[in-house]
Amino acid sequence: MDEQQGQRSRRPSGRDAKRAARTARSSQIVPFITRKIPYYEVVNAEGLELLEHNADTILQEVGIDFRDDPESLQLLKDAGADVQGERVRFPRGMCRTIVQRSAPREFTQHARNPARSVIIGGNRTVFAPAYGSPFVRNLDEGRRYAKIEDFRNFVKLAYMSGSLHHSGGTICEPVDLPVNKRHFDMVYSHMKYSDKPYMGSVTHPDRAQDTVDMTKILFGDEYLDAATGKPKTFITSLINANSPLTWDATMLGALKTYARNNQATIVTPFILAGAMSPVTVAGTVAQTLAESLAGMTLAQLVNPGAPVIMGSFASSLSMQSGAPTFGTPEPALVLYSMAALARRLGVPFRSGGGLCASKIADAQAAFESANTMLPTALAGVNFVLHTAGWLEGGLSMGYEKFMMDVDQAGMMHTLLAGVDLSDNGQALDAIREVGPGKHFLGCTHTQANFETAFYRSPLADNNSFEQWDAEGAQDMNKRANTQWKKMLAEYEAPPMDPAVDEALLDYMKRRKDSFPDSNV
Repeated sequence: MDEQQGQRSRRPSGRDAKRAARTARSSQIVPFITRKIPYYEVVNAEGLELLEHNADTILQEVGIDFRDDPESLQLLKDAGADVQGERVRFPRGMCRTIVQRSAPREFTQHARNPARSVIIGGNRTVFAPAYGSPFVRNLDEGRRYAKIEDFRNFVKLAYMSGSLHHSGGTICEPVDLPVNKRHFDMVYSHMKYSDKPYMGSVTHPDRAQDTVDMTKILFGDEYLDAATGKPKTFITSLINANSPLTWDATMLGALKTYARNNQATIVTPFILAGAMSPVTVAGTVAQTLAESLAGMTLAQLVNPGAPVIMGSFASSLSMQSGAPTFGTPEPALVLYSMAALARRLGVPFRSGGGLCASKIADAQAAFESANTMLPTALAGVNFVLHTAGWLEGGLSMGYEKFMMDVDQAGMMHTLLAGVDLSDNGQALDAIREVGPGKHFLGCTHTQANFETAFYRSPLADNNSFEQWDAEGAQDMNKRANTQWKKMLAEYEAPPMDPAVDEALLDYMKRRKDSFPDSNV
């Protein structure tokens, strides 16, 4: 039986050619999504005002700790905050005023291929891969620690995936490299193997500066804006609050480094509700808004006009086990609420992704990820981190899951494009041509539109049982496994000036040689 199945799986199929053609079409790059459908909101204006009032109450009465960072404390004190030790309390409305005064409503993150530059904010949506996993998983090997080869693989897959607009950041953590040096190889991989925008290192202020310095080498004379003399924005980086109500020196140092260099920061409280915030949606939203406002305020005090993205990552928590849960209704309500609050504040918003707690790419992973991605699309998230690959609450990056999530992201492109009301979209000529009692399969309009009429998944199998069985009876995991291997085999690097490449490698060598040999 196994031998017969193997023979069936190797049998040539016209369907393979059709799928390859669809994949080739999907590789046509759209630099970002321009939204054409309304926002879905779950809280009315009165409720949003109440949440803003509660956030200001937290900032004024409870305050935020800014730990081990005298410079930040002084900046906030000089701006009018009440600083007592490391606890900072903000007069009501202070943070909102500072952020609205100078933070841009939208900004361009430039890519080394200008056609791939993204606009973050307004009615645009940008999809980026998952971030931060120390493990990877695939059908061939199971779960194991991530290596730099995996990191490069995912950069290449993101580069080749037309549904993703951004190369991301720490797509997985290459634990085969020293902690104090691996950021060089990660940033270089984004620069070398993709020409989409990328994120920078945030695990130490010096590593953030290395990202900036390497970016200066990569972009050369293009780094400074000739009109303003200021750096253009080439980097967007994730800055997490240490919830509840705490900013630590590591994150603050990275934030200030990027802000001084006019690079964008995603100021995001990372919250597991019930442990790091109250168990209620309204309480979590108010705390998230307070923490993000405090971080964005500091960025504006460091450099007025520095691009910031208000972030929200809120997951529920199992009250029985303490484990994080995903795809549940409460985090979706937080996401919808925070998106509306970001629009009222006038800054871009980050949240969402293909989040799940499942250990493998199974039915649980599918429905939990879908229950996060759909609210992400409907709410109007501008920068979607963790779009593709997320497994096991973020501990694992899945090769097959990555391909499935990219497919889902492609569907969101179609959803956010809305209803086509052009003459072609109205299709009255087709209805006149066919008339009553006939079918549309052979009419002129169908023939002209059939290639692009509907989103066609490169992974889903919609054929008869007999054809599916004859082609190897593969489930989606196996089809995704074949797809990512095929993409990596066909990968071709975007061109890079050899002199720039040499300069980047030289910078990395000199900096690495300056470190001690210890892995800390």
